[in-house]
Amino acid sequence: MIEMRPKVGVVGSASGDINPAIAEKAFRLGEAAAEAGCVLITGACPGYPHQAVLGAKSAGGLVIGISPALCWQEHVERYHSPWREYDVLIYTGSGLMGREIELIRSCDVVVVVAGRSGTLGEFAIAYDEAKLIGVLEDTDGVAAHIRQIVAIINKETGADVLYDADPVALIERALRMHEIRVAEGRAYVIPVHT
Repeated sequence: MIEMRPKVGVVGSASGDINPAIAEKAFRLGEAAAEAGCVLITGACPGYPHQAVLGAKSAGGLVIGISPALCWQEHVERYHSPWREYDVLIYTGSGLMGREIELIRSCDVVVVVAGRSGTLGEFAIAYDEAKLIGVLEDTDGVAAHIRQIVAIINKETGADVLYDADPVALIERALRMHEIRVAEGRAYVIPVHT
């Protein structure tokens, strides 16, 4: 059996109006993930994912960013993205949409916080690739519509989707489900697409 620190990815709104209450929930989400011993992974972007990074760093967590850029200069100048709080930046050179696959595939748990079209794409990849997905409820955007999206998709992929408005409870529930998926042999397998 594979024994590694769980990797929690946070996807969500990287631009636009930042709601202070949602930013606080994202911060607490990152903090809770770090306190639970998880590695936090984001798309190395601003917005709510960055709030989760700040929360994880406040608790001494390890943070990895999957950058759309080819190098540090492009990451900062073209994408106007943060870098100081990251322990590791992985430069994909794939652009915003291209880096989504590497981001999602690197995670054991993918948590959706608010979000717009890019977040919807990340959710779709995670769902199709049978990932464990947490939805931080009461955060607006795409997260507010995931239940309807899953119903519309009407497709069994092997993904597990958990919903909770409490960021700490969501991390706790997701890690329990991750342990179950590991025990059942569903956590580290190649998904079967139909």
